[in-house]
Amino acid sequence: MAHVQGGAPDGPPARRKRGLLGGLLYWSVVLCIWALIFLGAFLAVFARDLPDTSKLYDVHRQPSITYLDRSGAVVAVRGSQFAPPANIDSLPAYVPEAFVAIEDHQFYHHFGFNPWGMLTSEIYNLGHRGSSLRGGSTITQQLARNLFLTPAQTYRRKAQELILAVWLEMHFTKKQILALYLNRVSFGGGAYGIEAAAQRYFDRPASSLTLGEAALLAATMKGPTRYNPAANSVRAARRATLVLDEMTDQGYITPAQRDQAFAQPVHVSATLADQRAQYFVDWLDAQVRAQVGEPTEDLVVETTLDLPIQAAAEQAIRAGVARHASEGVGQGALVALDGEGRIRAYVGGSNYADSQFDRVTAARRQAGSSFKPFVYLTAMEAGHTPSDQVVDEPITINGWTPRNYTGRYLGEITLETALAQSINTVAARLANEVGTNKVAATAHRLGIASPIQTDPSMALGAVEVSPLEMAQAYDAFANGGERAQAYGVERIRTATGKVLYDHGAAVAPLQSVIGSPALPYMIQMMRQVIASGTGGRAKVAGYDLAGKTGTTSDYRDAWFIGFTGGFTAAVWLGKDNNTPMSKVTGGGAPAEIWHNFMAAALPRLAAQPIPGGGAAVPAPSDGIGNLLQDSEAPPSQNSEGPPDMERPPPARADSSEPPF
Repeated sequence: MAHVQGGAPDGPPARRKRGLLGGLLYWSVVLCIWALIFLGAFLAVFARDLPDTSKLYDVHRQPSITYLDRSGAVVAVRGSQFAPPANIDSLPAYVPEAFVAIEDHQFYHHFGFNPWGMLTSEIYNLGHRGSSLRGGSTITQQLARNLFLTPAQTYRRKAQELILAVWLEMHFTKKQILALYLNRVSFGGGAYGIEAAAQRYFDRPASSLTLGEAALLAATMKGPTRYNPAANSVRAARRATLVLDEMTDQGYITPAQRDQAFAQPVHVSATLADQRAQYFVDWLDAQVRAQVGEPTEDLVVETTLDLPIQAAAEQAIRAGVARHASEGVGQGALVALDGEGRIRAYVGGSNYADSQFDRVTAARRQAGSSFKPFVYLTAMEAGHTPSDQVVDEPITINGWTPRNYTGRYLGEITLETALAQSINTVAARLANEVGTNKVAATAHRLGIASPIQTDPSMALGAVEVSPLEMAQAYDAFANGGERAQAYGVERIRTATGKVLYDHGAAVAPLQSVIGSPALPYMIQMMRQVIASGTGGRAKVAGYDLAGKTGTTSDYRDAWFIGFTGGFTAAVWLGKDNNTPMSKVTGGGAPAEIWHNFMAAALPRLAAQPIPGGGAAVPAPSDGIGNLLQDSEAPPSQNSEGPPDMERPPPARADSSEPPF
């Protein structure tokens, strides 16, 4: 019988193995499918609300506001400054090359974004949290952000930036993208586009930029405020050096060209780019808009500022804070007014780039002994005279016991000596005698706007005020006894000349707030503060000067406020966190800064003697006062400082000793 083979197979047929090429093709198809799925999902999520790209060439700008000083010099320009777009073909080749070298050296080789650059930047940022972060954006991405998006640091914005960057690459050539970029990005200081920046900073067209100037403008792209060549010239110059080095490494310029650029100084235009008085301009900005509303056309604001005096004030504060940093001085402020209340100088901090907080008006700090003139003025108006004899001895008022800085008591002295030497017990006794409510009324009458508590410690300056208020109030001593309201805007007009606001037409004449004999008495006593008292470091030879020092609890605040005929300046030093300095008193660093500022400002002012004060005369005979005047001890030994206290003042339960 024949054997028949058949029946079910023993198992499934063996799969044929793919070759290497087949495997690659298979997984390539799989990856492509998943990539398409991911791309579809990505677009569905992030491309749904992309901005309208049809208005690519539309330019909408905020009208500019140009601030002038009292002589017509440009102080600052706020708002947006645009110029006609520069033709990229008319620019020297090194201008666009500088931006490509420092911002995106792979610009001509990518399709809108650089995956490797994004990855390395993200790895760096993850490993350097808390420090300056690196950005991985290409020039095309930056353009997409500037044209269509906001600077918000969100994943949605970054994703949309990628989509729009690819869209730009699909619709424009590299040359067109670079031209759009150069003509639309911000260069700081309100300048948008390479042409506006060249005119703003160098007072020349973009087609005439030097290699060094091009590098300086390219340097601003890392941070238009931080690397602004007008406000932060040293930082911008360091960054420009890096730009030139990158251009050399990438072959855009030769080492010889780089060295020649280093050898040729770059001068930022003083008239168009010098952005001084930024705290002052910030303070005025809200006032201008309150007067005329949101501008619909370019405006010109004529201010009271005097730029040479402002420059002296900025230098005095910057140098003084740096000089006394080892003593714990962290910040400073200075404001100066003429007798009519016009602000001639306004410095809200030692460095605007580092901190835009304005300490002239926004800060409220205890006045210390710089508040005592209001106590003494109230006493003079009540019938006292500078030669009145008082006794410096321990005193307790409602359970509060002030003590003098030295811990000693001088016994019988005149009121003039008591103010000159900033004796705490006498000021406390006087305020208690005339009434702290009357002292508060006096301070308000002269120009202090902040609330004033009337506990006994107010006599020693347990009152929070701003430097502008103090300068405004002291101005009445300087101008013959009239209340002067501080102001900074003289006139607002359109660029075509239409006057929208005129201070002279809107303000009533000054009102007398200090009469005689109180005014000459106060001037006589406050002269002695500088001539023989705690303010000796403020003395400027050949000028009639008067003022008062101030220091607060634990050396948290130090003041010097002084004046000559028709000109007042207030200086404050301290720390923004209100922690103590290292024994910095008003008669030390603040008086020194005030002296340095006034020595520069007084010749320009052609200062006159203080009106209403009579001729400057020596202090009347006073045994203790004469001993103090004749002392050979250095100023620091006779300077005021926070006194010891048996208990804290009622006004500041958190303080271990009262301000003085």
